[in-house]
Amino acid sequence: MIRILYFGHLATLFGQTGEDTELPADVHDIEALLRWLGRRGEIWDRVLRANPALKVTVNKQFAEPATAVQDGDEIALVAFAMS
Repeated sequence: MIRILYFGHLATLFGQTGEDTELPADVHDIEALLRWLGRRGEIWDRVLRANPALKVTVNKQFAEPATAVQDGDEIALVAFAMS
């Protein structure tokens, strides 16, 4: 199980500040995690994929698309709406 936290306007868009979820067997890095989350719907896909304003941390360390994720990790997603 992983813990995903949503900050900035993501919490409003997704209607939650965080969730605990099982990590799918085919998700091994941030890129795959964002692609998997993006399948939840158009808004999820739009704000999580190819969004240069999105910042991701894994266990409180900034992460890149190739950063590994595994059970027990805490992933934070941060993005703010552009005005």
